[in-house]
Amino acid sequence: MNEYDIAIRETMEMTVTVEAASREEDRRMVEERWKNGEYILDADSFRDVEFYPRGRSRDRGER
Repeated sequence: MNEYDIAIRETMEMTVTVEAASREEDRRMVEERWKNGEYILDADSFRDVEFYPRGRSRDRGER
């Protein structure tokens, strides 16, 4: 029997509204607030999941 590495990538998303002078400023504000724990993404923020091969397959006897 062979072994295969499969990566699982989950995507979470939250939209927040901020007032700022520019698009760059609003992105920076949201990033800083996220780093400070003001925005917490949780299971309710789940949007998508992907499964894809990663690395090589190997025969169990190869280790």
